[in-house]
Amino acid sequence: MTLSKKDSFLNFDGVLFIALIAALVIGQLNLLPEEINKNILIFTGSIATIPVFLNAVKAIIKKRASIDLLASIALIISLIEKEWFSIVFINLMITSARIFANYAELKSRSAIQTLMKLKPNKAVVERNGKAIEVPLEQIKAGDRVIVGIGEKVPIDGSVIAGEATIDQSSLTGESVPVFKKEKDRVLSSTVVISGNIVIKAEKIGKDTAFEKIISLVEKSQANKAEIETISDKFSKWYIGATILGSAIIYLFSRDVNFVLALLLVSCADDVAIAVPMALTAAITNSARRGAIIKGGNFIENLSKLKIIIFDKTGTLTQGKLTVEKILTFNNELPEKILEIAGALCSFSHHPIAHAINSCVLDKKIIFKGPQEFEERPGKGMTARYEKEKIMVGSLSFFEESKIETTASQLKQITEEINQGYNATLVSKGKKIIGAIILGDALRPNIKDTIAKLKESGIEKIVMLTGDNEKAAQKIAKELGIHEYHANLLPEQKTDYLKKYINKKYKVAMVGDGVNDAPCLALADIGIAMGAIGSDAAIESADIAIMKDDLSQIPELIKLGRRTMNVIKQDMAIWAGINIVGFVLVGIAVLDPTGAAAYNFTTDFIPIFNSLRLFK
Repeated sequence: MTLSKKDSFLNFDGVLFIALIAALVIGQLNLLPEEINKNILIFTGSIATIPVFLNAVKAIIKKRASIDLLASIALIISLIEKEWFSIVFINLMITSARIFANYAELKSRSAIQTLMKLKPNKAVVERNGKAIEVPLEQIKAGDRVIVGIGEKVPIDGSVIAGEATIDQSSLTGESVPVFKKEKDRVLSSTVVISGNIVIKAEKIGKDTAFEKIISLVEKSQANKAEIETISDKFSKWYIGATILGSAIIYLFSRDVNFVLALLLVSCADDVAIAVPMALTAAITNSARRGAIIKGGNFIENLSKLKIIIFDKTGTLTQGKLTVEKILTFNNELPEKILEIAGALCSFSHHPIAHAINSCVLDKKIIFKGPQEFEERPGKGMTARYEKEKIMVGSLSFFEESKIETTASQLKQITEEINQGYNATLVSKGKKIIGAIILGDALRPNIKDTIAKLKESGIEKIVMLTGDNEKAAQKIAKELGIHEYHANLLPEQKTDYLKKYINKKYKVAMVGDGVNDAPCLALADIGIAMGAIGSDAAIESADIAIMKDDLSQIPELIKLGRRTMNVIKQDMAIWAGINIVGFVLVGIAVLDPTGAAAYNFTTDFIPIFNSLRLFK
C-alpha cells in the first residue's frame, strides 16, 4: 500500500514524538553521562525544530500569524539561553498538535474511505445477447447491468427484470434492507443480499448518487463555522498581542527567562486544534448516519435554530395518495366500484389513477378492458363497459356531465372533501354508484418528531403547501402545527419564507429538494429529505438527509448544540489554563522548562474534550 504525503508526515511526527519523549526521560533521569544527555536533547530538539521553522516561514510569506511563528520565537530565545529541556518541550507540544490535527483529518477521511471500499471495480453487462464482465468505466448509459446476490450495484438505474433485497445502509444509514422490483430505482454501491436483478443504467461514474455523496463529504470542511472563523481571527490577534506584550515586558524587566516562560504558557495550539476538530467530528459522525452537513457553519446554525418551516406534500406526508375508504350508492358493492374504476384507471398516468390501481391490485379485483376510452385532463375519464357508459372523475366533472346525485349523496361526498380528502366519483349509466376517498398518508413517526422538535426548544413550526385549505388544515391539526399557509404557488412559498428570516435567530426549511429548491437555498439551513438520488436536493440543500426519515432532524439539532457546547468548553478550558499558567509564572513557580511542560500537559485537555464527539 502506497502512503500518502499526509500519512508519511503522520508517521514522521509519530517517530519524532517518541524520540522527544525518550530524550526527556533520558535527560530527566540522567540515564547517560551528562554531556551525552545534553547532546541527545540538542540533537532531537534541533531535528524537531526544522518543521516548526519551515511552517513559520510559510506563514510569514502568506502574511498570516500562526502558532508556529510564536513557537519559533520561543525556540530562538530558548536556543540563545541554552534551555535544552524547554526546546524539547516546545517541540513536543507542537508535534503533538500536528499529530492531533492529522488524526482529526484522518478520522474525517475514514468516512470516505469506508464508502470507497463499497465501490465495485467491475460489472456484468448484457451485450449482443451475452453477459460479459467489463471495468466500471466502460459502462454506458442504457446498458443492461446484471447484479446477483452478494454483489454491489455499480450504477444508478431502474430495475427492468428480477427482484432483490438490497442493503443501502452505506448511503442512507438505514439498517433495514429494502425490497426492489421492476421499475424501482436502485443506487450505486448498495449491496444485493438476496435475489438477482437486471438494471438499466441511467447514471454512471461521477453522476451517481454515491460519487456525489463522496464529493460532498470532501468539500464539507471548506465551509467554516462563524465560531471557527472568530477563533482564527482571535488567534491572529492573540499571537500579535503576545509577541508585542512579551517585548514590552522584556523592556521593563530585562528578564529573558521570565518572558520566555510567559511565551511558553501562551502558545494557544490546543484551542487552535480543538475547535476545528470538534466541527470535523460532528460532520464525520453525521455522514456515517446518512446525513451530509456541508460545512461547520451549518452546525453552528443548527444550534441557533428557532423556526422550522416544512413543505407538506412529500415531506410531512408521503406524497403518495392511498385509498382510505369507499362510499357506495344505489346498492352497489365496493368491489364493483373498484372494478369499474380499475378498468378506466388502468389507462391513465394520473396520480389518483395510480392510487386506485394499487388498491385494485391489492384486493385482486378482476376487470375487463373498456371500449371508447377517453380522458379529460384535470377532470376524469369516460368509456363503455359491459355495454354501459361509465365515468370516473371529480365532483365538478360529474355536475358538468349531468350525472344524477341526490342531496344525501352530495352531503356525504362534501363532508369527505371538507375533511381534506380527495373524492373521486364513479358512475354507471346516468347514476353515481360510489366515491373513492383518497388521502395523503402522514410519514411514519412524524407526530413524534414534531413533538420532539417542540421539546427541543423550537419556538415555531410552520407548514407551507400548494394544497387546498381543508387538506392543509387536516394535516396541521393532526400534527399539532398551529401555523400553516395553503394554496401557495412555488414563488409564494419563497415570499412567506422571507418573512420569517431574521438576524436574531436561524430559520430552517425542510423539503423534498425538487420543488422546494429555491426555499432550501434561501433559508439559513436548507434540509432536503430523501435526498439520495435527487440532484436538486444535493445541490440546493445545506444538509442532505439521504433517507425519508424526519426523526433525524431533532438528532441533528442536538448534535449542533452539543458541538457548540463542546467548543465553548474548549475556549473556557483554554482561558482558565492560560490564566493559571500566567499566575504560576508570575509567582516564580514555573521557569521556562516548567512552563513548557505545563503547556504540553494542559494542551491535551481541550483536545480530548473535542475528541469525545467522534464517538
